[in-house]
Amino acid sequence: MKQKLATLVAQARGGRVIRTEFVDANEIDRRLLNEDDLRHKIAGGFPDARRVVLTLHPAHIPEVDAGVSVFRVTLDDGGPAWDAQDFLVQLRRLDLAEDQLGDVREERGDFLIAASGKAAQALETLSELGGRPVQVEELGESAGRGSKLREVVVPSMRVDVVGAKGFGVSRAYFQQGIDGGKVRLNGAPARASSEIREGDSLSADGLGRIDFKRVVNETRRGNYKVELDVHK
Repeated sequence: MKQKLATLVAQARGGRVIRTEFVDANEIDRRLLNEDDLRHKIAGGFPDARRVVLTLHPAHIPEVDAGVSVFRVTLDDGGPAWDAQDFLVQLRRLDLAEDQLGDVREERGDFLIAASGKAAQALETLSELGGRPVQVEELGESAGRGSKLREVVVPSMRVDVVGAKGFGVSRAYFQQGIDGGKVRLNGAPARASSEIREGDSLSADGLGRIDFKRVVNETRRGNYKVELDVHK
């Protein structure tokens, strides 16, 4: 992916809007995206999505859409409930392009699925799945609870410190997530001692994603006030 990403970055810097299909978020080396003349958007429909779509565009283009839609699929016949595996089995029978389908989440008996391209168009008009009637509702680009800019004070830029403070959990709890491989820095498994910098993205399964915006200032006591974009 790294070699391919370098090619896509070059194409975007040349003036094109470039969008991938769904890829593993861990495969994206976000260090290649930190260029002054380049903008990017990573979207998977969920704050902690495993599969995402990467959109690249030159800086003179102010904004582009994410290319991802999230749909809520509800079984509409009062029959036996499906689990996520049942849903996926029936979904695959629609012969939708796998690289146009993102994460699937189960929510109180319904199923949320991220999709792009023709797969999204097919889901939008879906009325039956596995011989059962379904209702489909488009939720938009994200099924999360949105994002919120937060300013917090931290004693260091360590991942465990900034992550715990940003998500509002204890450092010990966040450390458990790091030890379990559930925390990623710029798509790669994070270490507690790693430092987070401006432009970095920190994601944690079940908690969401933090985009590190900037260091606001350093306090008199040697701490740092930082601005975080927290997606939950």
